[in-house]
Amino acid sequence: MRRQFTAEQKATVALAALKGDKTINQIASEFEVNPTQVKLWRDAVKESATEAFADKRTKAVRAQDTERQIDELHRVIGVRDAELEWLKKKIHGLGL
Repeated sequence: MRRQFTAEQKATVALAALKGDKTINQIASEFEVNPTQVKLWRDAVKESATEAFADKRTKAVRAQDTERQIDELHRVIGVRDAELEWLKKKIHGLGL
């Protein structure tokens, strides 16, 4: 059966790996985790650290842009659906 780790356990292992005072293998044996898993968790913390300190206003602007794109795509889909229905009626009226 595979072991499952909580987020706190993963964070503890990753932070120990980030400290750099022990090797990955030492940390892995201390926490009874595969060294590859230690590296993966360490890299995940490194990647998410930049997001933690990112400008929140930039995220809000990006979210607004995404919403605008979604709204525009919904509008385009609606227009295409209307055109398709119109074409179906015309084709049906021609007896094809």
